[in-house]
Amino acid sequence: MKSRGAPDGVLDSPRQGRQRARFARLAALGIGIVLSIPGCATTAAATDGKPPLIWHVESNDGKVVDSHESDAPVNPASVVKLATSFRALDTLGVDHRFMTTFGVVGDGAGKAAQGFVVDGGADPDFHFENAVLVAHALEEAGVDRVRGDLYIGDTFWIGWERGTVGRETDPVKRRTDMARRLLQAWAPASWSEDQRSSWSEVAARRGWDGSKPPSIAIEGRIRTDAPPRWSPVVVHRSEPLLVALRRFNVFSNNDIERLDATIGAPSGLSAFLERRLGKDAGMTSFATSSGLNRNRMTPRLVVQLLRELRAWLVAHGRSPAELMPVLGCGQSTLSELFPRLRASGEADGLAGKTGTLNLQDGGVSALAGFLPVGPGVMFFVAAPGAGAALPRARAAEEDWVRRVLLKLGSVPPLVCPAAVPTSDGFAEIAGPTRLSKN
Repeated sequence: MKSRGAPDGVLDSPRQGRQRARFARLAALGIGIVLSIPGCATTAAATDGKPPLIWHVESNDGKVVDSHESDAPVNPASVVKLATSFRALDTLGVDHRFMTTFGVVGDGAGKAAQGFVVDGGADPDFHFENAVLVAHALEEAGVDRVRGDLYIGDTFWIGWERGTVGRETDPVKRRTDMARRLLQAWAPASWSEDQRSSWSEVAARRGWDGSKPPSIAIEGRIRTDAPPRWSPVVVHRSEPLLVALRRFNVFSNNDIERLDATIGAPSGLSAFLERRLGKDAGMTSFATSSGLNRNRMTPRLVVQLLRELRAWLVAHGRSPAELMPVLGCGQSTLSELFPRLRASGEADGLAGKTGTLNLQDGGVSALAGFLPVGPGVMFFVAAPGAGAALPRARAAEEDWVRRVLLKLGSVPPLVCPAAVPTSDGFAEIAGPTRLSKN
């Protein structure tokens, strides 16, 4: 069998042959394998009871490859994270770092310190590992015990909250919870097995003695009011923004919503898209920047977003693979939710973002991204109203990706980006400022 689009006499590669054999088996089982043809009415519903799909596909040079109900507004679920990521990159820059400042009330350390201050810098990705980096620096500065109170700023977060579904709505209670998490991270005697393991990994990465975990004791109470005069001691500089965004997208973490404090409310996403895409984004609305709750985009607009995002990344010397998961490269929601594609390897190199909602708008499964096939294509496919049929919806989307591959050819050999680092991997500590003990 000759490969599609190849010169006469050129045979399929072994991989292409296996791929076409799989599609022959699918056809024998009665599963449709033909994409819609422009100008012809088609149905997106599969013959095996899988939910119907809508989609839009364009080549990298801007030509429409295939489209079905591409101007119908749909809830894109966590694909919204790509719009939020683009807005954050365009607003702050690819190398932006969030600064969190730690200091003492008064001019001295130890017994002379009248309190301890955490001035939050809206770092969306500060975790246990980052806390022990700070504790290690504080010990070097002579700050290991403070008899005064702990003052926590309103944009300091540690650990995950799961976005709007898990976040404490009372601001005072939320800040108090963050203070308790920090204190626990600074008390090695209270560490869980996972935390002890994480400390050992941090110590190994930094070349520290793993048998001597840092410990910071603050004896006073937790305060959420403004502190009196205080002196900075240590500044924690987060990993670069692009690194943090990749972690949010690879694991589809809804705490990407924390970026709202820096780049603005999700209601501003529509105006951002209109400005960046150079046209009326119409038929869009955003309740959250994570994809939770009720959001709206059309398949065509999602692809336009992908095009503009890719162009922005390339202009800054980066690629989509540095922002989102790549199938065949490590663990991610992409590999977890599309196991047949992962196991077969036929779509390896697909850089994409998944989206899943169980109840909102009747449930939805969505997938958007880039396929390095043929001229290179970008796409969005979704099963709106999938509800309890989400596993079947994802199976239908897997079959749809396979149909695209059958039409355009197989993917080239896989080249993976660097592994996703932990939140401390590229974080930096400025300081410490050495204080005297009295």
